Amino acid sequence: MELFYHPLSRYSQKVLLGLYEKQANFFPRVVELRDPVQRAEFAQIYPPCKLPLLKTSDGLLLPESSIIIEYLDRQVRGGTRLLPDMPSVNLRVRLWDRLIDNDLNNQLFVLEQLFNESQQDELKIRQLRNRLWLTLQELDNQLADNHWLVGDGFTLADCALVPCLDTLFDLLTPFELDNLCRYRQQANIRGAWELVTDEITLAQAEETAGVRNIP
Repeated sequence: MELFYHPLSRYSQKVLLGLYEKQANFFPRVVELRDPVQRAEFAQIYPPCKLPLLKTSDGLLLPESSIIIEYLDRQVRGGTRLLPDMPSVNLRVRLWDRLIDNDLNNQLFVLEQLFNESQQDELKIRQLRNRLWLTLQELDNQLADNHWLVGDGFTLADCALVPCLDTLFDLLTPFELDNLCRYRQQANIRGAWELVTDEITLAQAEETAGVRNIP
C-alpha cells in the first residue's frame, strides 16, 4: 500500500493514526500540493489532487479518510479494531466520525482561515467559536461516561477527533472541560499518536526553516 498525504493535514493525520493503530505496512508518499511540480505529478495519479489518498496493492485508489480507515480495518489483521462488530456500537462510531469531520474539523479550518485574514471579521469569528463550543460541550458530555469517545476501545471516531485537539485548545482554550482535557492527556501518550506527532513536528520544523522536499 502507498499513502499519499501531508503531515500537516489533519485528515492525513487521521489516516496515519489509523495505519499506526492497525500496525499496517505502507509506503509513505508525502505530497506538497503547493509545489507545482509535485502537484502535477500527483495529478497524473489522482486528477482531483486531494489528500490523503491510499493506493492499495492491487492498484485501487481510495480517497476520503473514513473510507481509507474502513478499508484498513477490514483488510489488515491485527492491531486495534477501529470499527466494532456490534451494529449499535458501529453506528455510534460512524456517527461521531461524521460529526467530528463536519462540525469540528471542517469548521476549524474555516476558523483558521478567518484568523489568517488581514482584516478579521470579528462577528463571523465569534459566531463560529460559539458553534464550535456547542460541539465541544457535546463531546465533553459524551466523554463523561466513556474512556475513549465510544466506549473503552479506541475507534475510527478517535482517529477523527485526536488530530483536532491541539488546534482546538490553541484557538478555543477549553480547559474547563475536564473530560476533554483528560481525553487529550491520554491521547498524547498513546503510541500511535506519538508516531504521528513526530512527523508533524518534523514537518513544522521544515515549514519554519523554509525547507521543501525536492520534487
